Amino acid sequence: MAMDQELHAGLEPGLRFAMLIGPDGGVRDLRWPEVETWRPADGFLWVHLERDEPRASHWLCERSGIDPLVAMALTAEESRPRVEDVGDALMVVLRGVNKARAGEGEDPTAETELVPVHIWIEADRCISLRDKDHSLNALRDLRIAMMMGKGPRTAGALLARIAEKVVDHLGILTDEIEDGISDLEDRIGEGLAGTDLREDIASARRKVVQLRRYLAPQRDALYRLRHDDASWLDPEAKMRLREVNDRLIRHIEDLDEMRQRATILHEDFTNLVAERAAQSSNRLTALAAMVLPPSLLAGMMGTNIGGIPGAQEPLAFLILCGAVLGMMPVTYLILKWIKWL
Repeated sequence: MAMDQELHAGLEPGLRFAMLIGPDGGVRDLRWPEVETWRPADGFLWVHLERDEPRASHWLCERSGIDPLVAMALTAEESRPRVEDVGDALMVVLRGVNKARAGEGEDPTAETELVPVHIWIEADRCISLRDKDHSLNALRDLRIAMMMGKGPRTAGALLARIAEKVVDHLGILTDEIEDGISDLEDRIGEGLAGTDLREDIASARRKVVQLRRYLAPQRDALYRLRHDDASWLDPEAKMRLREVNDRLIRHIEDLDEMRQRATILHEDFTNLVAERAAQSSNRLTALAAMVLPPSLLAGMMGTNIGGIPGAQEPLAFLILCGAVLGMMPVTYLILKWIKWL
């Protein structure tokens, strides 16, 4: 049943899904007409909209009953994680993982990205928004759990679970980046320097920096949530938010460590490339040194001052070749002895 609900999401313009938790605790999907006629007495409503769709913007600004300034803020491009108190309601902006899933028509090699979700939540209603071309997996998973009867039933519990799911997916992403950095460290240890390794190190550093940039304000937003005094934010939800915030802090600390490891990786790669360049230069210098004495001897024997030496000797050329060939191993042994080779 849950999978059927997931497959039927987004059939109406601007509406990804709408769920009503009735007074009896039952959960059912709603369509636009039912959303527009909803009243608090009907139960708790969760509406998930496409922020950049005109119908969603029209309903939010004209039909939802939300203050127009708040509605404009919810549909704004600004996506930095934050929390704002509006009476007994909250406007929350979080960043979650949007990752392509193999086997569902998406490119399995697509890079993971962080996408914003804007949330308006009050005692009897939650409105969340994301861009049409984004797919926030954390909300999808939470919706499936609710349709299976395993999800939250109150505003405080829903907000805590949304934050929890978002941070859980961020933790998975952090673990993937850490595994990638460990693999790069192994490749550096094996001396596998190359253009692809340089690009992989640069990609890992970019991922860490990008993720760290959004998680710091998200940590501050969750800290504000756990200390907010909204009447519907019960102690259990606050305790859950505190645990989520602590988990996010650990992820940030892990990212700081990974950033240092990536910097060390870059330095190790640079040193490895420089060492290999020095070895190549030494080999070329040694080769030139091995060839120089025979070349000097051959040049001197070829000078035409008072006649070419050995011109009257039938074996002179063979003797010269033997001398030239004999000098090369001697030069090699000398270079080996002074540790040029």
